[in-house]
Amino acid sequence: MIEVVILAAGKGSRMRSALPKVLHKLGGKPFLHHVLDRSRELDASKVHVVVGHGADQVIESTPGDNLNFVEQTEQLGTGHAVQQALPDLNPQSTVLILYGDVPLIKKNTLTELLGVVSDGSMGLLTALLDDSTGYGRIVRDENNNVQAIVEQKDASAEQREIKEINSGVMAVKAAHLSEWLPMLKNNNAQKEYYLTDIISLAVSKGVAVNAIVADDENEIAGVNNRKQQAELERLYQLEIANQLMDNGVTLLDPNRFDCRGNMKVGNDTVIDINCIFEGEVRIGNNVTIEANCIIKNSSIADNTHINANTVIENSLIGTHCNIGPFARIRPGTMLASKAKIGNFVETKKAIIGEGSKVNHLSYVGDAEVGRDVNVGAGTITCNYDGANKHLTKIGDRVFIGSNSALVAPVTVGHGATIGAGATITQDIPEENLAVARTRQKHIAGWKRPTKNKK
Repeated sequence: MIEVVILAAGKGSRMRSALPKVLHKLGGKPFLHHVLDRSRELDASKVHVVVGHGADQVIESTPGDNLNFVEQTEQLGTGHAVQQALPDLNPQSTVLILYGDVPLIKKNTLTELLGVVSDGSMGLLTALLDDSTGYGRIVRDENNNVQAIVEQKDASAEQREIKEINSGVMAVKAAHLSEWLPMLKNNNAQKEYYLTDIISLAVSKGVAVNAIVADDENEIAGVNNRKQQAELERLYQLEIANQLMDNGVTLLDPNRFDCRGNMKVGNDTVIDINCIFEGEVRIGNNVTIEANCIIKNSSIADNTHINANTVIENSLIGTHCNIGPFARIRPGTMLASKAKIGNFVETKKAIIGEGSKVNHLSYVGDAEVGRDVNVGAGTITCNYDGANKHLTKIGDRVFIGSNSALVAPVTVGHGATIGAGATITQDIPEENLAVARTRQKHIAGWKRPTKNKK
């Protein structure tokens, strides 16, 4: 049985923020939620989150099953933090201790760490750094066995030369924690109860400390300030970019790509620079997405072309569509195959039929548009009366002249034509021409105004 304890009580003063540190985001998701994802991947029977600073915010922002929040009212060190969860641990469990501000740790690494834990041993995750300044050093004996962890402020000059550092992540039997945590002392420079001191206690009790050295030091990187947050963001994004490219996606510059959610992308899709993907995004095969696009919680089918500077949100885009540039596809839009949405067009809660075109400078909202419809430049569906939204229905093969206004609720029959500049307030029968504008007048002898002489 695996239980996880996540330490998430710190204020994070170097972030200089009113937001608790663990709620700052990486890839659009709080640091803590990344750590919780790893816990769920391990099928932990229960996850205990130790909260302190901003506890109410952390709890409110962290939904999920099998979560137990325990509060550390005084910040007396990592050992003291784990003590707060001790009464809730199953004595028979193996406890994995993680940190809410270390978001890049991998499932495989944690699985390996858990695999070295037994009644006579515990697991400790370490890393080898060229510059180990600031980290607790791993002290080994002449037989290379781990003997203790010495914090930077308590280390001798010789110990500070050690390159192997403590990540803070460890796995240990709950029964051992119950025995060792009450034995911790705070006789150190920080006057805190260090969790790391259980290493020397384990050794003194004959419990082997099996160190697992992380293959990638970035896995154990924590976030203490905005600069580190930005550095980890780029590492995280590059990892996603590499996965996409391995799966047959072309990224014209992997360093200018952002996924702030989950993406699934088909083969031979090309994504240009500075595109942002948020929430749940599904993209098919042979899709082209030009530069500076934002796509949120949407699905884009095969062979569609998204031109530059387009925003798509909560929408379904069919095959062989063409959108943009500078289009805004708002929530509830559904484009059938071969639909075209042109430059400076906005849609909202609009169903656009197969082969239909809304090419220029138009707004189509709360509308059902049939097949092979042509919507002229400057056309709007007037869907809002100041209190309620109303539906516009446009049949197949309708031609709408430029600068037309369709005042909903209104229905345009199949094959109808609307003359340019019309304001439509009544239903149009099928195959009819609708013209709704004042008659043009010519005034002979009219004199154009001139400027007054000074």
